[in-house]
Amino acid sequence: MIILDTSAVTALADGHKTLNLLAGNMAHTPGDRLNIPALCLMQAEAGQENLSRRVLAFSSVAVDPLDTVAAASVGTMIRDGYGSPDTCHALYCALPRPEFTGMSILLTGHDDAYPPGVVTVDIDAPGMLGFH
Repeated sequence: MIILDTSAVTALADGHKTLNLLAGNMAHTPGDRLNIPALCLMQAEAGQENLSRRVLAFSSVAVDPLDTVAAASVGTMIRDGYGSPDTCHALYCALPRPEFTGMSILLTGHDDAYPPGVVTVDIDAPGMLGFH
């Protein structure tokens, strides 16, 4: 599962070349999608009007909701000092889930915001996800 945090969502909306290529390519692959935690979308929209419209226009984008279990877990992470609400929701989404057995990849512009053990990829890293 590929997850975009607030910085990656903002970059996608602003036309980040590699992220736009990735979103376009994933639209042609059935079942593949970019997952955006709801609190990351909220934070990005709070910083830039109409950002959500640009991001949600990609057919490969899906919003990961903040349901009851997620809300309680994210609240615990915030209380325990793992970061802001959007960072903690992205971290929660990167945790193993029954519906997805593979390894989650968290795309971010701030990989130092996440604890060790979380697979993060810097959106500006050369060769990010194989694109040059």
